[in-house]
Amino acid sequence: MTEIPEEQQARALRAVTDAARERDRVIEEAQKPVIEAAVAAVRAGASRTRVREEAGVSPRTLYAWLAEAGIPVRAKRPKGIGT
Repeated sequence: MTEIPEEQQARALRAVTDAARERDRVIEEAQKPVIEAAVAAVRAGASRTRVREEAGVSPRTLYAWLAEAGIPVRAKRPKGIGT
């Protein structure tokens, strides 16, 4: 029996979806120790800027990690204030 192009495309798209899910799982798993180390460094008194640079993440990401860990963070200033 011959496979129609739509079936080939559907199978190929399922493969992309499966690969993307596996990538996301691996990234999440690899990110956990980075988060734990970043939070520990801040708790130890390291500069948040330096922690962010070493972790290679945006300020928004670092502060989300810290807030999730229960470390106080300032609310983001509205645009245009203090500039």
